[in-house]
Amino acid sequence: MKIKLLITISVFTFSAYAQEVNYDEAKVPAFDVPDPLTCNDGTKVSTVKEWENRRRPEIMAFFASQFYGQTPAEKIPVSYTVLSENPNFMEGKATARQVKFVFTNNGKSLEAILLLLLPNNNKAKIPVFVSYNYKGNHSICLDTTILYTPSFSRLKTADDPDWKRGNQATRWSIEKIIARGYGVATMFYQDIYPDAPNKEDESIVSLFTSYKPDNKASDKWQALGAWAWGSSRIVDYLETVKRVDKEKIIIMGHSRQGKSALWAGAQDKRFKIVISNDSGCGGAALSKRVFGEHLARITSSFPHWFCPALNFYANNEAALPFDQHELIALIAPRFAYIASAEDDRWADPKGEFLAGVYASPVYNLYGLKGLTINDNPKVNQPVMNAVGYHIRTGVHDVTDYDWGCYLDFADKLLNNK
Repeated sequence: MKIKLLITISVFTFSAYAQEVNYDEAKVPAFDVPDPLTCNDGTKVSTVKEWENRRRPEIMAFFASQFYGQTPAEKIPVSYTVLSENPNFMEGKATARQVKFVFTNNGKSLEAILLLLLPNNNKAKIPVFVSYNYKGNHSICLDTTILYTPSFSRLKTADDPDWKRGNQATRWSIEKIIARGYGVATMFYQDIYPDAPNKEDESIVSLFTSYKPDNKASDKWQALGAWAWGSSRIVDYLETVKRVDKEKIIIMGHSRQGKSALWAGAQDKRFKIVISNDSGCGGAALSKRVFGEHLARITSSFPHWFCPALNFYANNEAALPFDQHELIALIAPRFAYIASAEDDRWADPKGEFLAGVYASPVYNLYGLKGLTINDNPKVNQPVMNAVGYHIRTGVHDVTDYDWGCYLDFADKLLNNK
């Protein structure tokens, strides 16, 4: 009887959940799109100076206080140790370097391992994609020299099929990236912040002197803020590598890491291209559309991602004074690329595209072309302006097609040869 009851409750819960998610455009609520070029007091922004000195800080303050949390300014000491250097990676096409990061502060230490892949046939400075992986560095390819990450053993075992070596290689077009002259810098995201509630004490957050385990502040940063912070620490290291072109650093994030990539790109101007792959709610998709995953669902399912203040807007999206297009606008005049998948309605592809459209007036202010409604995206027909977009066939994933678009976009916008 207990088993039957559990099944009944599970089915009921799923059914109730399915009913609360909207996939009908006719049921999208009417809403006003906040103007990124109108200040809080109603003043209209007409110059780059006004945007950078007044309006941009207002928008940054909103996302820090109401969405992703305040990133501490404190610098955490870090040491780098090269664990291995393999110039024969991919049969000599690339060099694989593995670097242990040790962050030490506040009486604690945290370790992470960076995997840096650089093409051997590129004699010029090398542009690099910075991107977290979901299953450990060893998951992106079958090469047996890639080490397991420090936090791997507490999460899974090597014989778990979901965590085996190379099990996410299809999400990493390594050969194509290397052949096109680009590098990859990747790290296991849970080395920075374990992806579960009540794990602050095991995360990078606990190393800051301002850390308090019982902190109830509405604007405290949590996982997404910490992951964004960690992306910038990868750039810190890349700036020490002579072969890397520090003027051509690109960040790419998929799903929840697409959210953190956008926030990292908004805060750190060293990212010249910011790529959001299927980032959906809390990422590129407009919250006010309440289509697919919405704020009530995401804040209840992942209470450790956003700052507590965001809970106020759950089932209350109309009260948001800003929306996600303004997060994308914060990246200007650097370049932004948004990617969706046709069957990933959960991430609201239309809402992701519209965010790029509504962010574009800020790009126009810089004399750059963004997206317009007239670009009306066709499947597998990317638009590559200063704001780029594509929607491809398929589901929530990162594919070889996606990487091909990202490389084309980088070639075009960074004048990479």
